Amino acid sequence: MNKSAALFVTTCLAAAMIHHGAIAAAASHKHKVRKPSSQAAPVRAQAAPEAVAPVAVAHPAVVAAPTAHAESGNEAIVVLGAGAARETQTVSHLAIQQYVPGTSPFKALSKLPGVMFTSSDPLGSYEWSQQIIIRGFDQSRLGFTMDGVPLGNLAYGNDNGLSIGRALQTENNGRATLTQGAGSVGVAASNNLGGALEFTSIDPTNRFGVDVAGTVGSAGTWRTFMRVNSGVLPGGGKFYVSYDYQDANKWKGDGIQRQQQANAKFVQPLGEHVKLTLFGDWSLRQENDYQDLSLATIAKYGYRVDNITGNYNLAKQIGYAYQNGTAYPAGIGNTNYGSYPDFVYYNAAGLRQDAMGYGRLDFDLTDRLKGFATVYGHTNSGEGVWATPYQATPAALGGSPLSVRTTEYDIHREGFLGGLTYTAGHHTIEGGFWFENNDFEQARRFYPLGLDGTPSSTYWYKNNWFATQWQGAFNTKTYQVHLQDTWQITPALKLNYGFRSLIADNNARQIGSNILGVKGPDGYPSGSIEASNGFLPQVGANYRVNAHNEVFADFARNMAAFDNSNTGATSPFATTIAGYEAIRNKLKPEMSYSEEIGYRYHDHNIQASITGYYVEFENRLLTITQGTGVQGNASALANVGGVTARGVDLAFNYQFAPNWSIYASYAFNDSKYDDNVNSGGTIYATRGKDVVGMPRNLANVQIGYDDGSIWGNINMQFQDKRSYTYLNDAWVPANDVFNLNVGYRFHSSNWLLRGVDAQVNVSNLFDKRYVASVGTNGFVFSDPTHTFATLQAGAPRMVFFTLRKHF
Repeated sequence: MNKSAALFVTTCLAAAMIHHGAIAAAASHKHKVRKPSSQAAPVRAQAAPEAVAPVAVAHPAVVAAPTAHAESGNEAIVVLGAGAARETQTVSHLAIQQYVPGTSPFKALSKLPGVMFTSSDPLGSYEWSQQIIIRGFDQSRLGFTMDGVPLGNLAYGNDNGLSIGRALQTENNGRATLTQGAGSVGVAASNNLGGALEFTSIDPTNRFGVDVAGTVGSAGTWRTFMRVNSGVLPGGGKFYVSYDYQDANKWKGDGIQRQQQANAKFVQPLGEHVKLTLFGDWSLRQENDYQDLSLATIAKYGYRVDNITGNYNLAKQIGYAYQNGTAYPAGIGNTNYGSYPDFVYYNAAGLRQDAMGYGRLDFDLTDRLKGFATVYGHTNSGEGVWATPYQATPAALGGSPLSVRTTEYDIHREGFLGGLTYTAGHHTIEGGFWFENNDFEQARRFYPLGLDGTPSSTYWYKNNWFATQWQGAFNTKTYQVHLQDTWQITPALKLNYGFRSLIADNNARQIGSNILGVKGPDGYPSGSIEASNGFLPQVGANYRVNAHNEVFADFARNMAAFDNSNTGATSPFATTIAGYEAIRNKLKPEMSYSEEIGYRYHDHNIQASITGYYVEFENRLLTITQGTGVQGNASALANVGGVTARGVDLAFNYQFAPNWSIYASYAFNDSKYDDNVNSGGTIYATRGKDVVGMPRNLANVQIGYDDGSIWGNINMQFQDKRSYTYLNDAWVPANDVFNLNVGYRFHSSNWLLRGVDAQVNVSNLFDKRYVASVGTNGFVFSDPTHTFATLQAGAPRMVFFTLRKHF
């Protein structure tokens, strides 16, 4: 081991000892459809196609350098958007690969300023607990694309897309670009009030090659991966196909986290001026849920309370006690810690199967006029499964005091994206069109369980239901056009200005009757509603003071479409017919107004940026009780005011010595509600309260080393306290979590070792006990007794080992 490597190891051990000695001692009914925060805070604008110049650095700005087999070995790990007229950062393929294979790329993006990503599993892939918040906006108000194809809002019960982890294998993730503001006018997203995250897939290599990898780790984790690159074929095309299988136990309780996935990509030049790209993805994900916790449960029983999947007899006793009004089994909760049946569940799971693909043509019509056209399609079948004591199985069908309640999803969407770019003198004019037709079906059903035996933990329930609570069919047609110009006024001054027009037309049709009548005698509504705005402008400027310094400023206005389902947090149809009729002509789509001003510095060794922002979020949607409580009216969606956010983002990269780099980011966010809320005649004093789920302070520090063979990094992520009540009477404590990643690349003439990489990843290095995700069961106005179960515990320390081989 050379001196630099020894120093890196010593630094990591010293940090571990200091942290352990100083701070290591720091210590309801589950709806199965995530209820995202209905009050995200505002945000800023994104890098449009305004010719963002890459930073002229070739050092590993964050973490380790490329793997031995990366095609662009001098790629910067993080680029802070030099030349852009708005705050934007790009995280490279290399940074994503340094995490455990199968890890969500959001884990890599969470080190960027203003980004909070949490999950209760170490890989960040467990979708019920995934939470992304940027400057107070949660994922329901952020834009997500992959190679330009829209991924939807990434909510747990997504009605218009799929998560990036199901769309693209982590090994095939290319660079990912974040704009903390409102996203460019060309981003294909109808909910883009906040930031935009644009993922890309890597291209096939020019040479034939085979990559294989295996991972083993804590909680019985194992994963295998293989990718075959064809190299350039006789006709000039090239492709790759890849497949992985991943399996793990839950880190607490009984259950699995399992996924199979396959990707294929083909790139074919058609003459000198046209290129065809085809991409396909298939994934099958099965995951058992972790129990949602309350602060009171954590205080009394700790973080390891979980579902009782391995004890069907106990689950039946709880069901009998609830249905007969008798005593509950010993140790099953207490009224001071939550209602009995909700304290623990027998079992719950999320099941998703997706197929997605696109075809894209890139073409040069002339030297000045270029364009592209993309067609895409996506199908999804999904179920949220919960073994419930609230509905017993009929005696003739098994007689268990439990039944299986499902929320079933079926998505069929197809769309088109197209654009043209024309260069004329100092102007680059770009325009485009996006259309999507999305058919979504959703149903709530109940399936029988037998009195004896143990039900399957991740079984797909189909065709033998004994009751359908409700079923709805929804169609959304989205139309977006945009036009913008980037004007290089002088060699130092660039102006970017443009607008988009957006129409989202939602139609709902209820199917059959509501057998269990939970929504009341009139059931869910059918109908239509439209969110539209013809002028959503953006304008930004970048002034390059000299070769190293630049300033920028921008403004953006954006609108979000309504959800279109029976369970969506901003869906007008998630109420009764009477509730819908009361709001259909009053409801306004949410709007945001974002302003920011910033400064960047960059040279061969340093990248730095500081950005200040101000955002107004209007027409905030929240489900509230209509009229006074004594009237007994249904809850329905309503506009309840706005949010104002102010904040500062800072990022700093420094290669302070050969092979060594340090990265740091800090974000301060002050997001507050502007108005009180009237729900059922009760006035809730939310004005001036902090937005739920969003910490005021976020910080990251990472030290990285890479000498071409040995590489590694140690990272600290800090999250300030967070509230899950609109009145801010319940808070989750702050936490700081350390992670360690080290690896070795073999350089050998020996065939067996040539092309081999090995790495070790340690998540939660100091075994911190903390709350990861907040709001998994939604948010409430008040929780003075701390019994609302809407929290997910963070995973303990876990260790993973990966071995790769390139042939």
